[in-house]
Amino acid sequence: MKRSTVVVMIGLLLAASTAFAHGDMEHVLGTVTGTTDHSITVKTRTGATTEVAVDSATEFLRGDAHVSLPDVHPGDRVVIHARNHDGKLQAAKVQLGTPKASTPPPSH
Repeated sequence: MKRSTVVVMIGLLLAASTAFAHGDMEHVLGTVTGTTDHSITVKTRTGATTEVAVDSATEFLRGDAHVSLPDVHPGDRVVIHARNHDGKLQAAKVQLGTPKASTPPPSH
């Protein structure tokens, strides 16, 4: 077998195992542009806007700390693990990025 064929096969196996590991979850990565009592709107890396529903079963985390929907703000970086129900995304887990440490202004 040619080396390039082996490399392609390994890549396909890794991709398949990653998809299988996530089961039926879809991932929405991007920046929060808004929230309501029942959803989070995210601008993805491609520039698309995606709305993901949340409910009382949705888990919210910032780092290792459990937070809640009121802690989600526009500008937050987010990864949402969601299930697709008839074309609508329902969040199972919302992982918020940790805030950047503030840098003190330079002293003169």
